[in-house]
Amino acid sequence: MIEKKKIVGKEENAILVGLIQKDQTEQQVTEYLDELAFLAETAGATTVKRFTQKMAHPDSKTFLGKGKLEEIKNYIILKGNIDLVIFDDELTGAQIINIEKAVGKKIIDRSDLILDIFASRAKTAQAKTQVELAQYQYILPRLKGMWKHLERQGGGVGTRGPGETEIETDRRIVKDKIALLRKRLAEIDKQSFTQRKERGEFIRVALVGYTNVGKSTLMNVLSKSEVFAENKLFATLDTTTRKVVFEQTPFLLSDTVGFIRKLPHHLVESFKSTLDEVREADILMHVVDISHSQYEEQLLVVNKTLSDLKCAEKPTITVFNKMDRFETVTFDEWLEEDVKQDILRELKERWQEETKGNCVFVSATERKNLDVLRQTILNKVRDMYQIRYPYKAEFFY
Repeated sequence: MIEKKKIVGKEENAILVGLIQKDQTEQQVTEYLDELAFLAETAGATTVKRFTQKMAHPDSKTFLGKGKLEEIKNYIILKGNIDLVIFDDELTGAQIINIEKAVGKKIIDRSDLILDIFASRAKTAQAKTQVELAQYQYILPRLKGMWKHLERQGGGVGTRGPGETEIETDRRIVKDKIALLRKRLAEIDKQSFTQRKERGEFIRVALVGYTNVGKSTLMNVLSKSEVFAENKLFATLDTTTRKVVFEQTPFLLSDTVGFIRKLPHHLVESFKSTLDEVREADILMHVVDISHSQYEEQLLVVNKTLSDLKCAEKPTITVFNKMDRFETVTFDEWLEEDVKQDILRELKERWQEETKGNCVFVSATERKNLDVLRQTILNKVRDMYQIRYPYKAEFFY
């Protein structure tokens, strides 16, 4: 039976590989590999080299061209201390095996890396079950390739391939395990639904956003609580909900799992109960790291995910966080003050227009402009009480 093992160990050296396809630029792929390097670091690996190749579409057998694979192999031989190669795109089982045969090192893809991080971050029974389900769903279509890999690892008497019977046995075992985990998650979902219903008639506000944009830090500041926050991707997987009161107006504030580009669809499916917190929210707070060079693309990724969850039409406050860092990376010490103010004004006017006035610019760590954010949230929450629970709204003014 195929065992699930941690795919990235501590202090492993990794090569990153990205494909520049016809609808992408070199700059975009560079940014994607920056994110992949952060994912690798979060998992415990150190990036020592990056390779990219321009191709109209991936090779169906080896993903990359033979020349590029040979270049990677030669670098690995020359360097001598490479442990694994990480691809930024999802690979098929056959591609993984063929690339491993070509370069002689462990090959993983972005989805496998993210699943590995989620597995290490899962703390509660719910999160562990969700991640395990996603892992088995990832493994299932790759079982045949895994068996072929075992065939090549051996050789000679007693190490021949297991044959179709054993592959089908494994496939059935994995399918049974998936069915069991889905049943277990359904029970957890039912419990979570009951718990949410027992919260009473409170307006619900859910923090959403790309991973590592500062949602948990903002949660701590607004709710005066101690939600785990760390400068790593997917610092927390479990939804945390706190009761918050602004000017005698109570509401529930939830911190949810961060989104990311190319989030494995198995994870989206298995984290349904966690994402229900977003679906059932009355108001969304979309937190954006405005200091990130690709913040607009991250914003679009989150909006696309919200659209997939059928939550795009919910009342939303866009919170542009890390303004202190934005000014640090954007302005140099010789830039005149009036020029800085012009840039900031144009930035804010643009997003005020695009969000129809539903945005706030803050720094959660520096506690800047949080009074404006609190008032914006309060106004939204009170308006929602008028709609959802009008008989309670009069008590909150």
